[in-house]
Amino acid sequence: MTVNAGLRMIAGIVVILSVLLAIAFTNAWLLLTLLVGLNLLQSAFTGWCPAMPVLRKFGFREEKPVS
Repeated sequence: MTVNAGLRMIAGIVVILSVLLAIAFTNAWLLLTLLVGLNLLQSAFTGWCPAMPVLRKFGFREEKPVS
């Protein structure tokens, strides 16, 4: 699995988890969804996310550029 696919997977899991926690406990968990969205937005512009080095250490590979 690639780093970018891993990032999308993590973001999806955290969003689903935060929505379920908001339903089960308190709407304050939706702030986690907001943070994930803001992080995805900044990574679209910078090309970097704090989870990328962690994913690389776990063996996720970089995508090969299309030539």
